[in-house]
Amino acid sequence: MRDHVIGIDIGTTGTKTGIYDREGRLVGDAFEESILRYPGPGQVEQDPDEIFGSAVRTIRSALASSGLDASRIAAMALDGQMAGIMAIDAEWQPVTHYDSWLDTRCAPWLEELRPHEDEIIRTCGMALAFNHAPRFLYWRDRPDIWARIHSFIQPAAYVAGRLAGLSGADAFTDRTYLVFSGFGSGEKAEWNEALLDRFRLDRAKFPRIVEPWEIIGHLTARWAGETGLPAGLPIAAGCGDQSANVLGGGLVDPGVVFDTSGTASVFATIIDHFGTDTKYKCLMTCPHVIKGLYFPMAYVAGGGLNLRWFRDSVSPLEKAQSESQGINPYDALAEEAAAIPPGAEKLLFLPHLSGRNTPIDPDMRGAFLGLTWRHGKPHMVRAIMESIAYEYAFYLRAVREIAPDYDARHAINIAGGARSPLLRQIKADALGIDYHSLEREEFGTLGSAIIAGHAVGLFPDIAETARKFAGKVVAETKSRPEVTAAYAPYVDAYIDALATLSPFFARMNRMLSAENNVMGGGQ
Repeated sequence: MRDHVIGIDIGTTGTKTGIYDREGRLVGDAFEESILRYPGPGQVEQDPDEIFGSAVRTIRSALASSGLDASRIAAMALDGQMAGIMAIDAEWQPVTHYDSWLDTRCAPWLEELRPHEDEIIRTCGMALAFNHAPRFLYWRDRPDIWARIHSFIQPAAYVAGRLAGLSGADAFTDRTYLVFSGFGSGEKAEWNEALLDRFRLDRAKFPRIVEPWEIIGHLTARWAGETGLPAGLPIAAGCGDQSANVLGGGLVDPGVVFDTSGTASVFATIIDHFGTDTKYKCLMTCPHVIKGLYFPMAYVAGGGLNLRWFRDSVSPLEKAQSESQGINPYDALAEEAAAIPPGAEKLLFLPHLSGRNTPIDPDMRGAFLGLTWRHGKPHMVRAIMESIAYEYAFYLRAVREIAPDYDARHAINIAGGARSPLLRQIKADALGIDYHSLEREEFGTLGSAIIAGHAVGLFPDIAETARKFAGKVVAETKSRPEVTAAYAPYVDAYIDALATLSPFFARMNRMLSAENNVMGGGQ
């Protein structure tokens, strides 16, 4: 009986494979850490062959850990990183590295796109950022490589196509990725050919657009032997990793907020129409796996890294002391910060140590504002936590611009930061939204597995399956109206601080660049 499905998540930190039964129970899984390469300043790459190898190995390991007979696997689907791109030739061989979403070498090409930003937002649903659009132009202006490119695709599609033995003529992307393209319609699921022509981009190099559950091929005998799966296994197109997380978390109803508290702090919510953020230019209106739904999303690229930076660089002695006592250093920091009143006694933190992403402001930097003799490390920790909540409050304002009748029902919180009661309470209070944590911790591979099951008829109703599989609420954090009101002026002050300091940081970066040029010229 074929009653199990496989979901594979090609993430930034690693590749995860999960095997699920028809009740949504995880019966086998595996993880392999990604290899990120940094060949130069602002450059972050991954080798497509290394990504593929990690998928093959985690499939094999997950199958072994499940103890299942491979004949019980019905299908597989893959999700993956959304904002970067790679390219293949006619034989499905990589022509480029995977140009990670963390890579900023395409920044100069943003200026070429800038005059057309409003059209790009209205069409694809996202303002200019380090997404596909400037990367397309970067490769366009390398004629030797451009001539060899048959199609641009994402890592998950590369892995799926290679497992299925596809050629360049079969290249595909599913519609959930289009929000990051700059040249596709997030609402109509089609390429904007007029805009492609305007930027001298060959339409033939852009893949066909498919539904997440479309079966794009079947597992070849070669890779069946390597993975342990049966030859001919159906492979569904899958979707972007955030789309898989949203589906796996059971977010299939308008009004539910999704907070991923990981390396990036990602805020998303569900609406039932395609609305675009031309005012604040911070939201990406992503197509949901379920047709007719969308999830506006924005994020702090290093949200979760800020506490890690503070723990390692500012509080190494406290970290060592906590570890020697068998205490999690994050718990120790949070315990002291919990004693500080909301607002951290008028201390603000700007969490953009490597630039702001939504809206894009690469010159923005981190800062503590309002330091006095009274403030200590606990104040600083609380201010770091509150900065993410203030940023989320800014995103929520943008959501209410594109969906005036929007009513937030509650927030589902996942990833490492969801384990912090203090961080959950701060966000619940600043946003005025109750926060829920689920018993399940893995959502990406589950979302892909649901898609795989739907592709072969195992799960006829995607929305109902997602609601059923998401899991029980194990912790509920209630917002407190009086604290929400107290936080309101801090949110305003935080937003004002970003607007005021943006020109300052731009000047500082220009000064540093000029200074470096002078120093370099003198050597």
